[in-house]
Amino acid sequence: MRVHALPVSLLLGLIAFSVCGFSVCRGEEKIADWSQQHVDELLVLYRDFHSNPELSFREEQTARKLAAELKSLGCEVTTGVGQQGVVGLLKNGEGPTIMLRTDLDALPVTEATGLPFASPVKTKDAKGNDVGVMHACGHDVHITCQIGVARYLSSHQDQWRGTVMFVGQPAEEIGGGAEAMLKDGLFTRFPRPHSALALHVDPTLPTGKVGVKAGYILANVDSVDILVKGKGGHGAFPHTTIDPIVQAAHLIVDLQTLVSRESSPFEPAVVTVGSIQGGTKHNIIGNSCRLQLTVRSYSPEVREKLIEGIRRKAKAAAISAGAPEPTIELSDWTPATKNDADLVERVIPAFREALGEDNVVPVEPSMGGEDFSQYGLAGVPIFMFRLGSVTPERMNALRDAGKAPDSLHSPFYYPDAPETIKTGVTAMSAAVLELMKVEN
Repeated sequence: MRVHALPVSLLLGLIAFSVCGFSVCRGEEKIADWSQQHVDELLVLYRDFHSNPELSFREEQTARKLAAELKSLGCEVTTGVGQQGVVGLLKNGEGPTIMLRTDLDALPVTEATGLPFASPVKTKDAKGNDVGVMHACGHDVHITCQIGVARYLSSHQDQWRGTVMFVGQPAEEIGGGAEAMLKDGLFTRFPRPHSALALHVDPTLPTGKVGVKAGYILANVDSVDILVKGKGGHGAFPHTTIDPIVQAAHLIVDLQTLVSRESSPFEPAVVTVGSIQGGTKHNIIGNSCRLQLTVRSYSPEVREKLIEGIRRKAKAAAISAGAPEPTIELSDWTPATKNDADLVERVIPAFREALGEDNVVPVEPSMGGEDFSQYGLAGVPIFMFRLGSVTPERMNALRDAGKAPDSLHSPFYYPDAPETIKTGVTAMSAAVLELMKVEN
């Protein structure tokens, strides 16, 4: 049999195909190239969102801007879902529905970054207090990355099939936005997604990297208010009173044993008393004292045990002091975020090919909370990954100075936006292409 020599260009093409599957590598190379080419345009959007933050359930301008961007890309856009929520459907033939979620709201924090586009916004919070407003949790990056992904997918429809469901969610910071959108028919008025993805900036992770973990990644969050009751009187005659502040002091110490002595050391749990308010004057014993707690856990069993323990110990403190039974109220529950293991396993290889093996790193779970978890509880497999937001150079400079990066919710936190956005758009687009790839 006679063998003909192959042209060099064809030979190289076959090698590329055999190594990584030519269409996949070509698509991911385009994502990285596209992200780099368009990052300056996305930065204009990012700085606008950063300079004009809005508090939870007040995200009118933010939602309007996101809706306009999605509509310009050919999405079918619905606004006002769960108050300020936005849903944009980008349809491209038969295939799965994949939901991409961004949060829209900012925090009541007065910015101190000194950035030229720092937020000047001042407003009144729900209690009428004067507050500054800042995107101190990176939601401005999240919105910008979603728009970047939408722009990429709308201009590369040969690489995927199905429906991308872009969701702009209000009120993540108070744990109410996801529930509001679900109650307003997010999964009934619109196609029910086969899976849902989200990213979140991480100030401890260098830019260029994403952090991944299957299973629990964020905690249950419960707010607990305890009204400790007593009997007021003169501070010089404490024997005629039932001192609620002393009672509260005993309770605060006793609550710590819920973690140190009643919880397994292999089951994470946190009980923090963040506020104690009681009394009006040096020589007056008041009638009551208020405690505000944040309680963190992962499993439903540990959560239930902690809450039961708080009730038990608060009542026990009252009985010990001969005081009336305390009032205990729970609020603002945000369920733990549990990444679907099968979904994580499927997406990680796409991340590695798009970003490089060394830039996809395992991360530890956090005791922070996120209402992205609500979509998982509604029966949709979810995957939230962490997005590095501080350049290695800045990380090194901070370390050399003996400092740590500013945390989320800090008035000093800011991401290194160009690198963060480029990686976020690349990673999320690669995930979508994997989940919605065109079958040959």
